[in-house]
Amino acid sequence: MKTFCGRANPTTGAMEWLEEDENYDYHQEIARSRYADMLHDKDRNVKYYQGIRAAVSRVKERGEKAIVLDIGTGTGLLSMMAASAGADFCYAVEVFKPMANAAVKIVEKNGFRDKIKVINKHSTEVTVGPDGDMQCRANILVTELFDTELIGEGALPTYEHAHKYLVQEGCEAVPHRATVYVQLVESKRMWSWNKLFPVHVEAEDGEKIIVSPSEMEDCPGVPSVCDIQLNQMPSSDFAILSDVVTMFSVDFSKPVRSASTSYRVQLEPVKSGKAQIVLSWWDIDMDPSGMINCTMAPYWVKSTSAFQWRDHWMQCVYFLPNEEPVLQGEKVYLTACRDEYSVWYKLQKARGEEENKAAVRVESPVCRCQAHLLWNRPRFGQLNDQNRTRQYIKSLTKVLKTDSVCLCISDGSLLPVLAHYLGAKQTVCYFLFFLKFFKANNLEDKIKIIEARPELLTSSHLEDKKISVLVGEPFFTTSLLPWHNLYFWYARTAVASHLTSNVTVLPQSASLHMMIVEFQDLWRIRSPCGTCEGFDVQTMDDMIKNSLNFRESKEAEPHPLWEYPCKSLSDPQEILTFDFRKTVPEYSLSTEGSVNLLRKGKSHGAVLWMEYHLAADISVNTGLMQISNEKGNCEWNPHCKQAVYFFSSVIESETLLDLPSAVTYAINFNTKTGEIAMDFKL
Repeated sequence: MKTFCGRANPTTGAMEWLEEDENYDYHQEIARSRYADMLHDKDRNVKYYQGIRAAVSRVKERGEKAIVLDIGTGTGLLSMMAASAGADFCYAVEVFKPMANAAVKIVEKNGFRDKIKVINKHSTEVTVGPDGDMQCRANILVTELFDTELIGEGALPTYEHAHKYLVQEGCEAVPHRATVYVQLVESKRMWSWNKLFPVHVEAEDGEKIIVSPSEMEDCPGVPSVCDIQLNQMPSSDFAILSDVVTMFSVDFSKPVRSASTSYRVQLEPVKSGKAQIVLSWWDIDMDPSGMINCTMAPYWVKSTSAFQWRDHWMQCVYFLPNEEPVLQGEKVYLTACRDEYSVWYKLQKARGEEENKAAVRVESPVCRCQAHLLWNRPRFGQLNDQNRTRQYIKSLTKVLKTDSVCLCISDGSLLPVLAHYLGAKQTVCYFLFFLKFFKANNLEDKIKIIEARPELLTSSHLEDKKISVLVGEPFFTTSLLPWHNLYFWYARTAVASHLTSNVTVLPQSASLHMMIVEFQDLWRIRSPCGTCEGFDVQTMDDMIKNSLNFRESKEAEPHPLWEYPCKSLSDPQEILTFDFRKTVPEYSLSTEGSVNLLRKGKSHGAVLWMEYHLAADISVNTGLMQISNEKGNCEWNPHCKQAVYFFSSVIESETLLDLPSAVTYAINFNTKTGEIAMDFKL
């Protein structure tokens, strides 16, 4: 059966109806899942196995049968561990049907059919009794329901229900407890992901400063956690203001409450500064004594050098509602509020005990300024990047004249304000949200906002004037892959009749670049596992491969590569160019070629990114900033996601002699659909 799915094409802007297979959604879910990453997480798997063995032993020592409930079983791995450890019976609950089907096959293949029953239900729908899904309540509760924030996948309500209806009182739990840790820091870099800093513009009539509207300054932002690979954040990018403290812990062997609550700790700053950010992570004890511990602590906290890389659990960055000055040694209170699924923080000066208690508000932060809904965190960082802004100012200064009529096509961009300050006679833009911005800078009557899409632009919108300068960053909120911002080219084509014959388009062109890389760790998310702790999980590998082949395998996927170290095995290469001075051509743009491998290593895939050529000798790069040493270590633009195309087979070359001399590629940009098809051969 086929289904028609409507979608707005991110590159062309057109509304499309695509015929999709009825299984498209779940193939997407599996292809983009983190199952492979979890199966490759040796530390997690070993600690779970140790914890499960210990729990089964404790139950057996009491002379009881070991009955296990495994909620969110996935591949069935934890149930198979329990059965191997001597559990008498396991109930493995999995709500996602394709996954439950795979678990049944994996359990059978490993010879546990008589010991493990897979139940394809949400745990809250599981019944207990002679005719139920479970014959009796379990006395061992095993789960892996955690995300980076610990509770974001609904662990608390799931545990609450399980204790009420599915497990015995005083049951064993693996993990036994989770503990959340926090540390207060000052970081201009991380704070720039949440607030817009003033922008300084040197204009002919003196310096101008672009400021944010007051509601943006005072806005607490959005409650969603910012989860990142904090181990890639250099220590020079933040100042530690407090020791690491325990914020709260949850004992999973006892009844759990999911109702909203708050926790408070007293902190004594170890350094004076501006408290802006709460960094947070958790650990889990697999046993009551805490001897089997799995931690997400970042590099400056964890003493051991043996780091386990993982992408399914990272660390959290929380933005305080406002930055608060703190003084070394002068105590403050940090409050963590949580609901069933998320956590947020508040900092208060240590005053009277009662006064502080009364001041704690448990409502979740809500964005009032709309900017946090419109811009994601990397976008805030991009707008705060002074070097980048300088490139636009430099190129606008070159092209603007006193009689310039300037149209800006980009989402939530500062370019209209820059163009006005740098001397454009009239500036027009598409974005109602920016009215607040213009008002804050007394420009509401200087810059005109149009509420029509580019293809619906009429000369009356422009008061019968022709556009002499068309500008864009380009940036659009609908873009996922680097080339989706080519929507600027399609918009430029749509407004062609409103442009002067000698119009200046900025950027004048764009180019697509590519490089072959070896990833330090990111390869794991797409790498087959085969066996995991002695169990055959090949069925899962096949399932992921099948789903990738269904649609995704010939597509690149977006990743913020500053978080995922890699080294270049080839030089970067420009492979396609797009000339914005001309309209989008009717024919496809395609290229074939080869790229030479210069270093030994594993060719995991190709990275692709865009470069925008604003004016002569001025360009903005969204990808590779530099190759920092002879080893080929790469530095990436931290405000953009780059496109990663994983090769289906990895070529390993230990010496330059057995290097395949080159990787051949074929790239095709279909101008009708705005999609890029690519193929690589090693």
